[in-house]
Amino acid sequence: MTVTLTDQAKNTLRTAAYGAVSLMAAADVAGSPHKAATQGSIALASATGPVGHVLAEKSRIEDLGGRSVAELADRVLPALTEAMSLLTKQDPAEAGDFRTSVLVAVEAAAHAGKGEPGPVLADMTRKITGALDAA
Repeated sequence: MTVTLTDQAKNTLRTAAYGAVSLMAAADVAGSPHKAATQGSIALASATGPVGHVLAEKSRIEDLGGRSVAELADRVLPALTEAMSLLTKQDPAEAGDFRTSVLVAVEAAAHAGKGEPGPVLADMTRKITGALDAA
């Protein structure tokens, strides 16, 4: 099955995926947020298939700023759910690929620092996974 996405849907996918990495970096403020962001972004850039093409597009991702992690989460978590819904309607396999790509990036971000991820990163991972599974 072929996935056909509007520009707005592509933006939602990029906002969701890179937003998840941004949430992980923001949650790792006491550790290495720049390393978390770098490792997560590298993982997303390594995605393949139609999802990989969308994530690799060079376009500005809107709405990833904010004054707090809560503001960022208010935009990113619903975008994750919406992205999964959009993809599931067209091709459940692509939705699965998107979910896997995001979770690999989240895992890469979580393990960017020294040692095991702490409770804050673990909690953010659960929130991101919950948003992906809510679709």
